[in-house]
Amino acid sequence: MPEERESVDPQGLYAWDQSGLDAVDAIVGEPDSAGLVMLYHFEGFMDAGETGEQIVERLLDSQPYVTVARFDVDRLIDYRARRPMMTFRRDQWVSYETPKLELRLMRDATGAPFLLFAGPEPDSEWERFSAAVQEIVDRLRVRLSVTFHGIPMGVPHTRPVGLTPHGNRTELVPGQRGIFDEAQVPGSAAGLTELRLSESGHDVLGVVAHVPHYIARSTYPDAALVVAEAITSATGLVLPDVAHALRNEALRTQNEIERQLAEGDEELVSVVRGLEQQYDAVAGAETRGNLVAEPAELPSADELGAVFERFLAEREGEGGEGGRDM
Repeated sequence: MPEERESVDPQGLYAWDQSGLDAVDAIVGEPDSAGLVMLYHFEGFMDAGETGEQIVERLLDSQPYVTVARFDVDRLIDYRARRPMMTFRRDQWVSYETPKLELRLMRDATGAPFLLFAGPEPDSEWERFSAAVQEIVDRLRVRLSVTFHGIPMGVPHTRPVGLTPHGNRTELVPGQRGIFDEAQVPGSAAGLTELRLSESGHDVLGVVAHVPHYIARSTYPDAALVVAEAITSATGLVLPDVAHALRNEALRTQNEIERQLAEGDEELVSVVRGLEQQYDAVAGAETRGNLVAEPAELPSADELGAVFERFLAEREGEGGEGGRDM
């Protein structure tokens, strides 16, 4: 049973853009409308290989959009932890990059509408934020909410990118299985939003890509490509521009990694070869139907949680004075 908690009022946390709201109402008001898919990803939490960020960037670059709702970033974002960029020219400030946490209406290659909700992860008021998202999902008749990101894992880049689906619609990503029964890891606004939406009876799906830990802090297009393909399979959205751009970048990235291996980085070569043997042993056990043939090869929940925390600590340390990456 879901835990009992006090209800929170999301009033004032976001504002509708009337033209965007009218556009969505016209779509969902059509007799044959089954509701919209909402894709969402928030910057600032764990996103190994910049998996989710790459997809959001490609979507915004490839398709026009209409803003439907804007969240109050002054209320939700701690600017001293994530300082927005400003431009100083000669003797004065000339610009300020205002953070944006927005819900946008977009269309795929076939003209099918969908929603994209993206921007910096809220630093505070997570329960109120989750209540606001639920209010939006109800108001706009969202049929499925999909979130996505990457996690660092002990896997080699020379093998297919693995996925972990989660939520109450995991059957939409067939052929994947969980890697552990239970684990406690640092929370996120996206995770809490998924939990609250699921508790309220909404359909939710999360897609997590397994990114080789030795390149988790670099851009890894292979992971973003596999996630984008999983989103297409699960939702029916056709995103050829996104897939094409990621496929080209994935090829360049793989070539660069192979170049470094060929130049004789002995430590990297040793890591990759060891992970290949581990991966193949586990894959062979699964093929034989014996999932516990190599129990020592799979990470424990505690080990995975420790990897998560180290990854987050490294990201926070990169930001300098109390900073986190945007």
